[in-house]
Amino acid sequence: MKINFLIRSMLGLLLVIWFSNCNNSAPQQAASGDAAAVEGGQASVEDNDSQKDIVKVAVGSKDHTTLVTAVKAAELVDVLSNAGPFTVFAPTNAAFEKLPAGTVEGLLKPDKKEALSDILQYHVAVAVYKPEMFTDGQVISMANGGSVTMGVKDGKITVNGANVLATVTASNGIVHVIDNVLLPK
Repeated sequence: MKINFLIRSMLGLLLVIWFSNCNNSAPQQAASGDAAAVEGGQASVEDNDSQKDIVKVAVGSKDHTTLVTAVKAAELVDVLSNAGPFTVFAPTNAAFEKLPAGTVEGLLKPDKKEALSDILQYHVAVAVYKPEMFTDGQVISMANGGSVTMGVKDGKITVNGANVLATVTASNGIVHVIDNVLLPK
């Protein structure tokens, strides 16, 4: 009986030591690993073979440089690079130019990051809405807590009155290119 108790105690002690060593070795491995692999979010992953995510679709468009600059300034790149699913209503550069002079520049200032983030999140729904899913008068909840109203007439789609010019499928959702910036109420 004493031998069984002694064997069980030794096995228990060995298991504790083994688990303790396993837990201690993980931080050392991470610390000695490549710092670049530890830093950065989803957006830092390089993949030239798979379908582009929403951010990479925008980055690849010459008509969305202002939007990309705004997403970077609001630090939303990693969020929009994650799995989603997302529907993004992406204003073109020309849409941003319709805003009063100095608006974009003002929103890009560090002290306006919260306001910029609110506006950008008003362009994002956490779901995938394909064009054929929209109905006239449909209300969609947006990531900032607001909502937009869809219009569908004669085959044309609008969101809060902004025209949907094109639609691009991404690996983590869908991008609807629009001709106006959506402003939360």
